[in-house]
Amino acid sequence: MAGERAPVVRFIGVSRHFGSLRAVDDVSLDIADGEFFSMLGPSGSGKTTCLRLIAGFDRPTSGRILLHGLDAERLPPFERDVNTVFQDYALFPHMTVEENVAYGLAIRNVPRAERRRRAGEMLELVRLPEVASRRPGQLSGGQRQRVALARALVNRPRVLLLDEPLGALDLKLRQQMQIELKAIQERLAITFVYVTHDQEEALAMSDRLAVFREGRVDQVGTPAEVYERPATPFVADFVGTSNLIEGRLAERLAGSPAPCTIRPEKIRIVAAAAPVAGGDGAVDGTIRDVVYLGSHTRYRVEVGEGVVLVVVELNRATTAVDAHAARGRPVRLAWAREHLRPVGGR
Repeated sequence: MAGERAPVVRFIGVSRHFGSLRAVDDVSLDIADGEFFSMLGPSGSGKTTCLRLIAGFDRPTSGRILLHGLDAERLPPFERDVNTVFQDYALFPHMTVEENVAYGLAIRNVPRAERRRRAGEMLELVRLPEVASRRPGQLSGGQRQRVALARALVNRPRVLLLDEPLGALDLKLRQQMQIELKAIQERLAITFVYVTHDQEEALAMSDRLAVFREGRVDQVGTPAEVYERPATPFVADFVGTSNLIEGRLAERLAGSPAPCTIRPEKIRIVAAAAPVAGGDGAVDGTIRDVVYLGSHTRYRVEVGEGVVLVVVELNRATTAVDAHAARGRPVRLAWAREHLRPVGGR
């Protein structure tokens, strides 16, 4: 996608050091105009620092950041055509919702009638027109999140930065808001740069994502590319759950001791010594642990040489009693050969 459209944000060898701490270390990446781009990684990996550098709240130690083709070093924050939504929403408690949404217009001296009209449009967009006269303290967490989004969008920025905006919401509301955020982004066709440590969130919403580790980017790609073809063992382990196989077992299963990976949902549990289709991979083992999770069950299967593989199966007909009864059972694990991938391979 970045190759099809001009980048609206470009990092060129960007670093940000705080003394001996390399918060961002030689990062280069392009974010295309109109895409939903996520920065994914654990706490302290550099993603929020990158967001602050884009916004102009901080400056790089070295390297360049281009915004809309212009050197960001020459642009103060208020000239960057960028807005930010924070995790704590930062709404003014003494103002009404409408006043909060229109605040950015007010400080730009937009006439009152125009402010009210545009604030109303944004509240319609986030499906909250009925709360215009309320105060933030009278809203639910999900409503406050949407008001913060409306306030950030009312100035019609070309780039919207979102710093873990769903982190304070419960799981069901977070999943609902993921759908709504993506729908709003597609409707407005502006660039969203989204910071999260939640891999499912990044996979669900992103056109592309960058996986951060210790200030560097391990991989940039579409959700399918990053999930199906992880570039490093860290990406394989961090983005979803993955079985990393190396050494003698990798040589036996894949023909090389180089690390390879297979996702838990790609493995089938069959009866011990059961034949498998030609070309499929297989290994024998014993089920050591069972975790029943309602819609699916997670099995930990010991396959020898101290290696345990995780397998996930949907509970189409399996009950909790069935699942737990499998503990200690000898089984064979089987998979299509193409699902056992070398790390960083295609």
